[in-house]
Amino acid sequence: MAPDKLPDRFQEQFDQIQDAMGEKVVLAAGFEGSQPMYLYQKGYVLARAEEAGEVADTIQKAFSRDRGGSQTGNVKVEEEKSPGGVLRIRVGEPDRSERYGDRDVSDALKAVEHLERDRNRRMVSRNHIVSIAVNCCPGDEPVPVARCEPPNPAVAKSSGQGSVPVSVLVVDTGLVENYKSHPWMHRVKGDGKEIELDEEGILKQYVGHGTFIAGLVSAVAPDTDVTVHGTLVNAGAICEKDLGDKLLGGMLPTGKWPDIISLSAGTTSMHSETLLGLERFMNALMTHPETLLVAAAGNNGNDVRFWPAAYSDHPGYAGAVVSVGALRKDGADRACFSNHGPWVTTYAPGERLVSAFTAVDPTPAAYDYQHSTFPHCRYGFHYDCTCQFPPHRGELTEKMEKSPTAIRDRVVFDGLAEWSGTSFSTPLVAGMIANYMMLNKGIGSREAARKLLDETPIGILQSIPTPALIPTTWTPQSVQSVPVTR
Repeated sequence: MAPDKLPDRFQEQFDQIQDAMGEKVVLAAGFEGSQPMYLYQKGYVLARAEEAGEVADTIQKAFSRDRGGSQTGNVKVEEEKSPGGVLRIRVGEPDRSERYGDRDVSDALKAVEHLERDRNRRMVSRNHIVSIAVNCCPGDEPVPVARCEPPNPAVAKSSGQGSVPVSVLVVDTGLVENYKSHPWMHRVKGDGKEIELDEEGILKQYVGHGTFIAGLVSAVAPDTDVTVHGTLVNAGAICEKDLGDKLLGGMLPTGKWPDIISLSAGTTSMHSETLLGLERFMNALMTHPETLLVAAAGNNGNDVRFWPAAYSDHPGYAGAVVSVGALRKDGADRACFSNHGPWVTTYAPGERLVSAFTAVDPTPAAYDYQHSTFPHCRYGFHYDCTCQFPPHRGELTEKMEKSPTAIRDRVVFDGLAEWSGTSFSTPLVAGMIANYMMLNKGIGSREAARKLLDETPIGILQSIPTPALIPTTWTPQSVQSVPVTR
C-alpha cells in the first residue's frame, strides 16, 4: 500500500511532469515496497501489436468475471499499428482523484499472468515514463556561470585531419535558440528548438538540457557531428511507447544509423523488468552493429536497474550498450547521486560540469529554482555534494509546504551553467568514444568502446571495481568533508 505522503522530491517531480503532459497522459506512481520508484501512464497497459487483441480479450474476460460486468466495455486496443511494435490497451478511465494508485492497471497485469506462464514470456506491461528527472532532478539544478569562464571540460583542440566525422545523435529536450552563439558548437544541428520561456517570461525547468549535453560532446570531441533530436519535450519526459515509436518512426535514418546514440534519460520498472515499449528498438539496434547506445545510469543513488542503460549487461544485447555513472567533482569516487552496480559499464565526471545552457545574449534569462537543496546529503555521503551546495529554495517546495511567506530563489543565465547528473557523464563518454574512433580510422563505435574501456585502468569506486573515463580537458575540483546531520 502506498504511503499517503511521498518524499518531497518525487512528489514535486510527479506534479511537474503531470502538468507538462496535461490531460492526455494521467500519471501513476509505481512502488517497490514503500518507496516510489517510477512513473507510468494511468489506465493503460502495453502489449506487442501481434498479441494486443488476445491480451485485451483476456483482460476483458477477467474484468467481467471479477467485477460483475461493470468494466466490460472499458478494455480497448487504442491503435492499429505502431513503429515501436507495441499498442496501448485502455483498461480503465484514468482517475485523478486517487493520485498515485491505479487498480485498473494492476488488475490488468494480474489478468494476463496465467497466459504469460503458458507462453513462457511477458506479454503485457505498464507504459513507463522515461525521464531525465524522476527523483533527482537530474542530480541538481543548474547554477549560473559567468560567460568569461571556460566550459569544463574545456574545448579540446581539433585534430585537423579532415576525415569523415563520427556522428552522434543526442535524444533529449532539443536546442535553445541561437545555441551557436557558443562557437565550439558549430558542428551541432537539431530538428527543432525548445520553447524556452514560460508565460511569465521565465526559463522553463530543464530547458537547456539538450543544449548542455550537445555542448559537452562538442567540447570533448570537436570534430564530431552532433545532431540533437527534441524528443523529451514534457519536462524532460516521454512515455516509453512514444519513445519507441519515435526512435523507429523517423528519428533514425533508414540507411546508415549514427555511430553513437547518446540518451540521458530512463526509468526503473517493476521487478527490474526490461521495457516492452523499447523491445523492437533494442532488437533493431542489434541489427545495426555500426551503432552504439550510450545511456545514463540514473540519479537515484542506488543499484536498481535503470532502463535502457541496464541493457548494458543483458545477454541479448552484448556490446550494444554502454551505461554511464557519475564521478564526483574531484574524480576520486562515485558522485552521491549516481546509480551503481554491476550493470554500470563505466563512470565519468558528472558533478558540477560547465557547458552551454542558454544562448549568449545581451539580456540574461531569469530562472526560478523549482526544487530546494537539502540540509544534508540525502544519500549519506560526507562531502560537499550537490544535494547541499549551492543552497537554494525552490518554488515547488514552497507550494507543497503552502508557506505564507514563499520566496522563490531567482538567478539569471547569460550562456553557461554548472550542472550535475549522470545525464552529463553520458555525453563525455560518447565524446571520448568518438575521439577514439577518429584516432583509429576504420574502427566502429562498439569496438572503440570495448578497446577504450579495456585500455582504461580499473579503479575502486565505493568498493566497486570499474573503469573511469576522464576527458583530458576536464579540471577536477577539490572536495571538502561535511559532517552528516540528521
